[in-house]
Amino acid sequence: MNNREEKSDMARQFVCSKTEPIVQTAKGKLRGFLLDGTYTFHGIKYAKAKRFKMPEEIEPWEGVRDALSYGFVCPLLKGEIPWGEIMIPHRYWPVSEDCLSLNIWTQSIRPDAKKPVMVWFHGGGYTTGSSIEHVAYDGENMSKFGDVVVVTVNHRLNILGYLNLSAFGEEYKNSANAGNADLVSALEWIHKNIVNFGGDPENVTIFGQSGGGMKVWNLMQTPSADGLFHKAIVESGCADGSIADSAAKDDGTQIVNALLKELGFDSVKALETVPYYRLAEAYNKVSPALEKEGAYVGCSPIENDFYLGNPCSVGFTEHAKTIPVLIGTVFGELAFGPAVSKKYELEEKDIRPMIEKKYGKASDQLIDLFKRTYPEKKLTDLLVLDSVFRAPTKEFIKAKSAHLESSVFSFLFAYEFPYDGGKPAWHCSEIPYVFHNADKVPVNNTDSSDRLQDQIFFAFINFARSGNPNHPGLPTWPACKPGDEATMVFDRNCEVRHNFDNELIALHAEVSKSLPEETGPVLH
Repeated sequence: MNNREEKSDMARQFVCSKTEPIVQTAKGKLRGFLLDGTYTFHGIKYAKAKRFKMPEEIEPWEGVRDALSYGFVCPLLKGEIPWGEIMIPHRYWPVSEDCLSLNIWTQSIRPDAKKPVMVWFHGGGYTTGSSIEHVAYDGENMSKFGDVVVVTVNHRLNILGYLNLSAFGEEYKNSANAGNADLVSALEWIHKNIVNFGGDPENVTIFGQSGGGMKVWNLMQTPSADGLFHKAIVESGCADGSIADSAAKDDGTQIVNALLKELGFDSVKALETVPYYRLAEAYNKVSPALEKEGAYVGCSPIENDFYLGNPCSVGFTEHAKTIPVLIGTVFGELAFGPAVSKKYELEEKDIRPMIEKKYGKASDQLIDLFKRTYPEKKLTDLLVLDSVFRAPTKEFIKAKSAHLESSVFSFLFAYEFPYDGGKPAWHCSEIPYVFHNADKVPVNNTDSSDRLQDQIFFAFINFARSGNPNHPGLPTWPACKPGDEATMVFDRNCEVRHNFDNELIALHAEVSKSLPEETGPVLH
């Protein structure tokens, strides 16, 4: 093949002119680009906000505004460190507090197309991350192969989005939940405008992983978001000791006064204008001691009349009971460290000492339960089994399935990757499959990746379409019922298993309370 022929094969249809593709929004016209049939719009401003204040509508504009570049990322408290890129490839981007923007991928810009809308909330807890942080967050393939409208959202994080200053004036009444208020504003923008991007504003699914999953169920408990979305997908979004649960119900005076003292200010107003890097530096200096004392230090939402609290603690709102939910975790959420060397060459007599070193007196019982629960897996995998996310996720499923107004479907991503001789699925490892972007992450190049990707991808797409994840590529997948958690185990061979890990996870969760805390980018 000559160079000219090779270039021809690689060419992609690209359109971006003075006249197309242009979409009318409530505030003005936007220009995106068309690439191989997918209309793409980047960096669309959905709201504006002053520091610590509630988001406001943007001003209208004349003419056509470009939506050709991703929007700014929210500033972080600490600099990013490249880490584990072979497992979770990242993208880094310029930062600014002017970060309330979203991105859209769609197959049509006809108002009568009425395609399902999938709105992604990124991970990183409530402190880090962005709508483009992971390479796998790119929405082109999801839109193209799923024929849906994909939206990814940036919003305020850390102390910009979650710091309680309510004791210092009515203007700060909901500052502790400002980041989630941004998400409500994004959903309001979508409700008003998505029809001109080919989307159906009456068929919106919000989905997210880790911190993004937490934001999903936060919004289920946020009355101002009622009616703005219709289905919810939570990936690894419930965790023991979750930062979503840990915010003390105080007025934030300790951390705010500590900031004022450190910065030499006598007025909270000064915190609105101090350069962010100085504010972050002061916060990083004073917050550890307060946090160690158990004081509130922000960086997560708090329960109030805007956000009504964790449904597993306070109960689901009447509206949340009507929202179908797809929820699950991965097998080895915290398995970021090195894999067990030559695991398939080891015999049980070689493995037992490793397990006993980690789990102590509970080892025999855990080994017995693990063998019964996962007869097809190597015993070494017990060393990285997760219950930090799986146990509270099971509690969420139990609580939600008690309400028969809508369905809840359970999944577990239990795949083993060909990395270091066999590494169980880690936190975030399912995301490329969900977005149909497995080819963007090197460790997914296996003989079963394409089939598994289709099985997972079309389950998520079908759920977004109808609230039911079933499709011909999977065994029949029933919704959970009271006392019956029917879990789709996504692996080389997918199968539905009923209450299969109850005993194992219960014991593992209890034993794990006394284990040293795992390290790694847990909420990324």
